[in-house]
Amino acid sequence: MASPTSPQSQRAPPGRTSSPISSASSTPSPFPRVEKAFIVGKDFGFKPAYEFAVDHPDRVSGVITLGVPFMPTGFSFATIPKGFYITRWREPGRAEADFGRFDAKRVVRTIYILFSRSELPIAEENQEIMDLADLSTPLPSWFAEEDLAAYAALYEKSGFRFPLHMPYRTLHLGINNADPKVRVPALLVFGEKDYVLKFPGMEDYIRSGTVKRYVPDLEIIFMPEGSHFVQEQFPDQVNELIIKFLKTHI
Repeated sequence: MASPTSPQSQRAPPGRTSSPISSASSTPSPFPRVEKAFIVGKDFGFKPAYEFAVDHPDRVSGVITLGVPFMPTGFSFATIPKGFYITRWREPGRAEADFGRFDAKRVVRTIYILFSRSELPIAEENQEIMDLADLSTPLPSWFAEEDLAAYAALYEKSGFRFPLHMPYRTLHLGINNADPKVRVPALLVFGEKDYVLKFPGMEDYIRSGTVKRYVPDLEIIFMPEGSHFVQEQFPDQVNELIIKFLKTHI
């Protein structure tokens, strides 16, 4: 995320068998007066969103994810070249060294350029991922310099250590539940030009309906010109889809 499976060769960091996010998602809501809620997750936010729905279906009215479907197992990238960005970023210290050559604004800029394309970000043997775009490469037309400055300011404060660990270095961890079936209504919004569709088995997993084995009440909507950042590219349309889903299942 055939359906994507967890590689046997990958191991959790020493002393860790589950991620902080997955541990948190198994904890009931801190708002006891809120009997039920809709959960929305973008990208790898699918994991805590769906984990909570699997563990606490009585507390969830529905789940909405953007760009990644429900994945009961971890991801496998064994068939993708070694220069694939996730493979590189899973190596302790490699992404930190790569990112460390530039300021936060340049890193965020490059990530937005690469992830808004329809092809997988893959570096050559003598390249790092940050080398795949330079300052002459324009930003996506829908991503303003003001947005870039705002995001960069946040990463200047937080750094990239936690975003690299969560999720890239925990992708081998699947849903910690013996029966990982989603028993609440769900909506998946995907851009037709999202590079994630080129993950091994991903497009077939979604279009063939295999994903509905785990999420029977799933509505899937593809946006023809949508990229990985479909919610920023087409905010009004995505908001309309979300509101329609909420009204249907409220």
